[in-house]
Amino acid sequence: MMTDTEIRQRGVQLLAKHLGDVEMERFIALIQREPFDYSHWRQQWVAECEESSIEDISRQAMALKESVL
Repeated sequence: MMTDTEIRQRGVQLLAKHLGDVEMERFIALIQREPFDYSHWRQQWVAECEESSIEDISRQAMALKESVL
């Protein structure tokens, strides 16, 4: 299991790699500014997934992956 410090370091490395330094800092600023309730988001996400087929979820994931790359 990673320590909290290791998780933070790995997260920043991944964000910088995929977003670049400027966008990484903007992302961090955005999530610090906006209140975010993970439990509420997760419940909504699970409810949406229950209504979708695995094929639909896979298509959405692939589309998201393509938009990020």
